[in-house]
Amino acid sequence: MTTLKAGDQAPNFKAVDQDGKSHTLADYKGKKLVVFFYPKASTPGCTAEACNLRDNWSTFQKEGYEILGVSADSQKRQTNFKNKYELPFPLLADEDKTVIEAFGVWGPKKFMGKEYEGIHRTSFVIDGEGKIQEVIQKVKTKAHAEQILS
Repeated sequence: MTTLKAGDQAPNFKAVDQDGKSHTLADYKGKKLVVFFYPKASTPGCTAEACNLRDNWSTFQKEGYEILGVSADSQKRQTNFKNKYELPFPLLADEDKTVIEAFGVWGPKKFMGKEYEGIHRTSFVIDGEGKIQEVIQKVKTKAHAEQILS
């Protein structure tokens, strides 16, 4: 679980999206940014979460938010996910887990009695100065936009 909390400076990150375009925290200076970490592209929970954000995209835009999705999937897998569900925001392909580890969302997980290492579904709301406004750890995949915008 992440040790980052509201009021902390967001980690300065650099990663490429599904198209190979580089993104850094500095690129979003002056804008509100939602960075959502999800375990695996095209799985049911991750699809529900991404589609919920997509369906509320116009509200995020009106409120001045940018959105970045992050997982350890390859660029190809991110491209397929983005295209299949017509996601309007970039998906970072963090295969070496640099961004995932910088935000502290990699760690032990349990599923059906088995323990393994993976990404904890977590979202960070960051202000225009790079300060974390909110850390959402209990993500409701089908109502995530409401959690962020409320």
